[in-house]
Amino acid sequence: MALNYIWIAFFLVAFLVALGKTLFFGDFSIWSSIMSASFSSAATAFEISLGLTGILSLWMGLMKIGERGGVIQFFGRMISPLFCRLFPGIPKGHPAMGSIFMNVSANMLGLDNAATPLGLKAMQEMQSLNEKKDTATDAMLMFLVLNASGLCFIPIGIMMYRAQAGAANPTDVFLPILLATFIATFVGIVAMCIKQRIKLWDRVMTAWLGGLALLVGGIVWFFSSLPKEEVELYSSFVANVLLFSVIIMFICAGLKKRINMYDAFIEGAKEGFKTAVMIIPYLVAILVAIGMFRASGAMDVVTDAIASCFSFVGLDAEWVGALPTALMKPLSGSGSRGMMVDLMNTYGPDAFVSRVSAAIQGSTDTTFYILAVYFGSVGVVKTRYAVPYALLADAVGSLAGVIAAYLFFS
Repeated sequence: MALNYIWIAFFLVAFLVALGKTLFFGDFSIWSSIMSASFSSAATAFEISLGLTGILSLWMGLMKIGERGGVIQFFGRMISPLFCRLFPGIPKGHPAMGSIFMNVSANMLGLDNAATPLGLKAMQEMQSLNEKKDTATDAMLMFLVLNASGLCFIPIGIMMYRAQAGAANPTDVFLPILLATFIATFVGIVAMCIKQRIKLWDRVMTAWLGGLALLVGGIVWFFSSLPKEEVELYSSFVANVLLFSVIIMFICAGLKKRINMYDAFIEGAKEGFKTAVMIIPYLVAILVAIGMFRASGAMDVVTDAIASCFSFVGLDAEWVGALPTALMKPLSGSGSRGMMVDLMNTYGPDAFVSRVSAAIQGSTDTTFYILAVYFGSVGVVKTRYAVPYALLADAVGSLAGVIAAYLFFS
């Protein structure tokens, strides 16, 4: 229901803002801009789905090989001590556990194209356990918040954009992003555990969360000791070697089990194609609403108001220029990336506000895109408390990104 009200609010607020601009400022062209945005956003939604078709077919085909070869079940058993506590509604050894693990691993490596089909596969596995097919389960909600918080150890994409913009050191945002995304994920997990009454002080939970904190600390130490020009090289190398290793693992498992891997791949690829087609209406719905909201100028109104509040109370408002990235991040990944790139083009990639924007961009994932695609792929329309808890992770990640940028660059 929350997503329903937010979706309606996008249209109503856009209409009111446009009406105000026409009545008080004589801006008659705003209506044309809004309607043009609705058409272009609908086209973008279809293009995204079309672009996902090949990727989904590839990875769902590979996942089918991994499933029949027993790899997915192996991963599920390996992380079952932690995930059995985070996802108590999923039986031990169920294929959903392995799919969730693969999705989270792909997100950690910054492999968005791989993470999405893996996540959709996980949602399909969890839906098979769902007694109320139109209502999100607790496990789905935990999974969605994990994805929305977007834990990412290697933000390749942001480094690439900074390099293209001519940054002196494109990788200097690596550590701020790592800290921000870890804090967002940690808070998201803790909040969901409290909401779902999952014991946080369980020995296994404490060991895993503490170990993750040590891992993040170790990564920060390792990359801070490298020459800055080598950070991007090693990050990209590690991510892609691990991804290719997973594919080889699937194939080796298929050979060991003597399955027909070609037929298994085709079967999974067909499922990927069907999934890509199924998510088109959900993407059109959310992207059109966001596009009209943005085109109306409502986003600018919110940003200007917040900047004025900070200036009024005497707080530093230098970071506020990056606020549109934070506000757009839950709504549109391409929109927030566009705002980050626009800041780099306007102020330079090494300006403080540009670095703040990069830290925010890497701190979390695109909440409403994830909600629309993941829930849409399995026909879930009652999302319960997914939106407020995912937005909590977004807010914490953005705040952590701002603070981390001040710590490293101010």
